[in-house]
Amino acid sequence: MKKYLMASAAGILAGGLISVQLAAPIIAQESDRTTNVYEQLDLFGDVFDRIRREYVEDVNEEDLIEAAIDGMLSSLDPHSSYLSPKDAAEMRVQTSGSFGGLGIEVTQEDGFVKVVTPMDGTPAYVAGIEAGDFITQVDGQSIVGLTLGEAVDLMRGPVGSEIVVTVVREGVEEPFDVSIIRDTIKLTAVRSRIEGNSIILRVATFNQQTYPNLADGIEKGIEELGGLDNLDGIVVDLRNNPGGLLDQAIKVSDAFLNEGEIVSTRGRELADSSRVNAKQGDLAQGKPIVVLINGGSASASEIVAGALQDHHRAVVVGTKSFGKGSVQTVLPLRQDGAMRLTTARYYTPSGRSIQALGVSPDIVVNQPPRELPTDEEVAEERPVRSEADLRGSLGNDSLSEDERRQIEEEREKAEETARLRDEDFQLSYALDLLKGLSKLEK
Repeated sequence: MKKYLMASAAGILAGGLISVQLAAPIIAQESDRTTNVYEQLDLFGDVFDRIRREYVEDVNEEDLIEAAIDGMLSSLDPHSSYLSPKDAAEMRVQTSGSFGGLGIEVTQEDGFVKVVTPMDGTPAYVAGIEAGDFITQVDGQSIVGLTLGEAVDLMRGPVGSEIVVTVVREGVEEPFDVSIIRDTIKLTAVRSRIEGNSIILRVATFNQQTYPNLADGIEKGIEELGGLDNLDGIVVDLRNNPGGLLDQAIKVSDAFLNEGEIVSTRGRELADSSRVNAKQGDLAQGKPIVVLINGGSASASEIVAGALQDHHRAVVVGTKSFGKGSVQTVLPLRQDGAMRLTTARYYTPSGRSIQALGVSPDIVVNQPPRELPTDEEVAEERPVRSEADLRGSLGNDSLSEDERRQIEEEREKAEETARLRDEDFQLSYALDLLKGLSKLEK
């Protein structure tokens, strides 16, 4: 026992000596790093001073400093950026649901400005801008090589003014110009409507209006259908939704879940990690849900799709989402400016990160390009005759008038869904799926 204690003490003493011996190099390394940082800051000061004194034209010192800050942030990742006092004020307006501009969410990819999505009903959407488009010129001026902030500044302008953007699109051989009239963007976060016996919730963005709009749409839809028993299910359409407020994505996910994790975030330090769980209360009361996504579904949209998919609460239909799995925190700075800084990654309930991978749909359904029928095809369309159209045909004696009326109503609804296939194949597929799930449930 004495030998054991002595050996232990010797080990502790030796450990203490090693700690003392290692401490000096570590302190020296920290000192070297600090010295190097100060040297780099001195270098920045020298460059700044030389530009002020020797550049061919007078420069605005404030603009130089802002450009340096923005360059430092944008070098980190495509979503970190500096917000001038004006930009910070505009961002606060955007999250409340109304702002001026073109109505596109953009990012930067390999030095090019890429459209994440055009927002529903905005000038860019009406003009035909699509998710995945690359914008190479603004009013004939190349924006290749500019920072994302600089490119966005070129696209800003007075409401009512015209802008011409040059677009490169996959599958189109030559770049082409698109004329857009700038306007005040008033986003309705969620539009709801009834198709057949299903509620369609078109979620365009995640701002302060999103959850209230969604809850109201579900309530009114159930009332319009005459009660929950008549509801086949709900389509949550997240296509071309660029994301927005994290808390709204959590609330929308929670609207359809009774328990379990919704999302977790993991920052640089363990203390920066968090996990959010669902509370009791499913607004759809267990009815089937289909979530529609595509390549323009990003960030908050992916949180919702991933949470409902992992809990097997919804069938996800469409094409792979954008793959933005990072969280940005807006940090206020002096003089009313701010910086948008990537502070964490988020993970779905199963622990998977969506960053650069996106959410893969349970059922892949591509949206075929819409083709207008030719005159010959229209001419060939003739009504199909049936037994009931023949003169003197026998009637059906197995049905009452009420049963016959119900069959006719169901047939009309099915034909409406079929017509929808030509307009929006993915949505039509989702409605057919809901109808099938509802029949199995019953």
